[in-house]
Amino acid sequence: MEIAALLITALLFGGMVLYAFGFAAFVFSALPGETAGPLIRKAFPHFYLFVLACAMLAAVLLALNDLLGAGIMAAIVLSTIYARQILMPAINAATDAGEKRRFKWLHGLSVAITLAHIGGAAVVLVRLAGA
Repeated sequence: MEIAALLITALLFGGMVLYAFGFAAFVFSALPGETAGPLIRKAFPHFYLFVLACAMLAAVLLALNDLLGAGIMAAIVLSTIYARQILMPAINAATDAGEKRRFKWLHGLSVAITLAHIGGAAVVLVRLAGA
């Protein structure tokens, strides 16, 4: 169970880092803004489902052996539900309404949540690695 938790958490960590610092950055550098924005908007729900699935599975696998790690993964699950169901629609609505100031604030919150998720997954990885 611990090896499976390690692998799933590593997948979560790597997937989030790749999406946040690789895919999103690449899309905005390779495509015009009017194309990149809608593409990212369509990709985010899938990204959040990936995060939810990995974090839920890791939380279940960790529940018997590492309550802190399971708790961190559960916090990632709960905050991802908020980000996907509430924050993302609010960001999209602000974009559609041309509310740049509101978009910047909400997007900043989204970035902070993603960075916290990456940090949380890193903590769990270090714990699982026994470092």
